[in-house]
Amino acid sequence: MDQLPLLVGVTGGIGSGKSTVCAMLAGLGCELFEADRVAKEFQLHDPEVIAGIEELFGSGVYRRDGSGVLSIDRKAIAAIVFSDSKKLEALNRLIHPKVRDAFRREILRCAREGKRILCKEAAILFESGMDQELDRIIVVAAGDGVRLERAVARGMGSREEIKRRMKAQWPQEQLIKRAHYVIFNDGTIDELRSQVEQVYRSLESLIESA
Repeated sequence: MDQLPLLVGVTGGIGSGKSTVCAMLAGLGCELFEADRVAKEFQLHDPEVIAGIEELFGSGVYRRDGSGVLSIDRKAIAAIVFSDSKKLEALNRLIHPKVRDAFRREILRCAREGKRILCKEAAILFESGMDQELDRIIVVAAGDGVRLERAVARGMGSREEIKRRMKAQWPQEQLIKRAHYVIFNDGTIDELRSQVEQVYRSLESLIESA
């Protein structure tokens, strides 16, 4: 039987820098499953998800260009779900089972190909229950002010919109309590890389001692 990879979740609040951490882990040799990117793919290509989103938010959230390419107004959806918890829960129920199935397929691929570590990047790892399927959890943390400025700089919305999103997510302290590793991303890129390398060495040690 193929050896399953070590399954590592990477999460953190908006603007924490979890994507940067994941890119560093991938550079060290980890496989990467971007749950949020996969979810966005389903929103554009899965007929069941598209129909469900139109039912929740109206057909106006989708548009087709002259070539028939479908796009979705993510800002409009975000403005609704981060002020309406029931709509957010309904959206998650629609998409998360499909993301979970895609992740399980990725686990099997990694096992077949002898990959040792598979990292799952997800903004709502604990809220969705995804953490139950993982061996280790990394939380990327940073001060609220730092996170706010990063999110604004990335064009993720106005300050008020981002503050609402931060409020809708689990408090950072709650994430930290449930983490196996915490990477603090308030300093320089070199300081961040040093922490990531330390965590990676720890993960490798876990595999070797198993």
